[in-house]
Amino acid sequence: MSIKDQLLLDFKESMKAHDEVRKNTINLARAAVKQYEVDNRKELDDQGIIEILTKQVKMRKDALSDFEKAGRTDLVESYNKEIKVLMEYLPAQLTQAEISEIIKQTAADLNIEGGRQNFGKLIGAVMGKVKGRADGGDVKKQIEDFLK
Repeated sequence: MSIKDQLLLDFKESMKAHDEVRKNTINLARAAVKQYEVDNRKELDDQGIIEILTKQVKMRKDALSDFEKAGRTDLVESYNKEIKVLMEYLPAQLTQAEISEIIKQTAADLNIEGGRQNFGKLIGAVMGKVKGRADGGDVKKQIEDFLK
């Protein structure tokens, strides 16, 4: 079953269960997918949908810090629930140790041992390997630590 079909099925189930957070989150995700398809006049496959859902999660995570600074615990809690719902549709995320291992292996393949000047080359190669399975900010931080 495609992710799009799963989103529709889960949307219907959340309506029946009166789960407002889940229903609203899935509805917003479906709307983002539909908007992309209409704007670009092409049907998205699962990989394209994963990219959109990843952007939705990133957008919510970015807003979390602002809400925490403002003391809006109600919005923080709500966004955490939404992130949890969206993460169900994304591939399993890599652990810090797995990301570190991928960085080391990629650096060895590219003969990179350190130096800030190699950052662009290394992050491009690593992000290609972990796309959709790791947060770009985490990968960037680990690569910076590795190159020091």
